[in-house]
Amino acid sequence: MKDLAPEIYRQRLIVEGYCIRPIDDAQIKDYLTRLSKVLAMTALIEPVTHRSDLYGWAGWIHWETSGAHLYAWEQPRLFFSVDIYTCKAFNVKDAVEFTRRYFKASQIEFKEA
Repeated sequence: MKDLAPEIYRQRLIVEGYCIRPIDDAQIKDYLTRLSKVLAMTALIEPVTHRSDLYGWAGWIHWETSGAHLYAWEQPRLFFSVDIYTCKAFNVKDAVEFTRRYFKASQIEFKEA
């Protein structure tokens, strides 16, 4: 993919894993708030969440330098997916390890995009 805006810094990270219990509204808000601190991001709003009867919980936080989304499934398995997109550099290892510990993930995978 051609970089159409090389003068604008962008960093993307996807973190996915299996959790040991369902993730709810309060956990999503807490996770996104704490993730902001771990990555030294400035939150512009409190995290926003929504539950779909078909697909489960989703949450988003808006940072001054972009934001992060979290999606949580209960069926067909306990699973989460976090998408982080920023215009400010952050430490990937910190994001992955914090996520692993926070959700007590039995298995976790990540990919920089």
